[in-house]
Amino acid sequence: MAALVAASLLWAFSFGLIKGELSGLSPVAVAAGRLVVAALVFLPLAGRGVADPHARLAAAMLGAVQFGLMYVLYVASFRWLAAWVVALLTIFTPLYVMLLAGGLKGRGRLRNLAAVALAIGGAGLVTVQGARADIGWPGILLLQGANLCFAVGQLRFGALKRRTGAPDAGLVAWMYAGAAVVTVAALPVGMALGDDPFAGWSPRALLVLLYLGALPTAVGFYLWNRGAARTRPAFLAAANNLKVPLAVVVSWLVFGEAVAGGRALLGLVMLVGALLVAGNPAPRREH
Repeated sequence: MAALVAASLLWAFSFGLIKGELSGLSPVAVAAGRLVVAALVFLPLAGRGVADPHARLAAAMLGAVQFGLMYVLYVASFRWLAAWVVALLTIFTPLYVMLLAGGLKGRGRLRNLAAVALAIGGAGLVTVQGARADIGWPGILLLQGANLCFAVGQLRFGALKRRTGAPDAGLVAWMYAGAAVVTVAALPVGMALGDDPFAGWSPRALLVLLYLGALPTAVGFYLWNRGAARTRPAFLAAANNLKVPLAVVVSWLVFGEAVAGGRALLGLVMLVGALLVAGNPAPRREH
């Protein structure tokens, strides 16, 4: 549980930096840069306990899906959706986690459903806005594809770890390598669609990108998958949306943004309620 909360806090602080320092820059370049930095940070750990080439390939392919393809689909959705709509539609990841884990059927399904409903409702309360926005179905489908990629990755990481017996850090290092390849390969596609990955960069923006790649991305995703491998699916599903109200509270208290503080706090209370309903995280033993 501690790893999931720590990752959520890292991500909560990153939203204000992205909005304040990287807005207007190529989102594809930002995504690729973050994952390349993450891959470089974990590069020294790539050979640590992951000697089997099949395990390395499996980890790289999983990272290509969970981080690489997820980012590509997420960024592409902005062509059809307003930013607040993107934020709103990312909150359905808990549902995908529970569906993929089979938690909405059999014993305990009502409790699991209640936890997911509270998690989605709490995050939705924070992100929904009264403003009207044009919503394109391609954007909705792309974004749900991104949610599905992230859900698949965090569930499959535990299975990969148990099957290979490799340490978390070594596996994640190969995951970042696979993700970096996918996002860098997406840069020419973005350029063909009119996205300029080189425009607008400043030394300050590059420093922010280095920070985001090294901490919220490299350390954040590592902590998240480490926690996911040791957590029951119901608790993991609810925890997926913890970053949403935390990000608003941080933007309010740290970055001084004018936000709906009451709604953010109520949303956070609902997320905590979702975790309580989900029950004991029941850490798994190391294998």
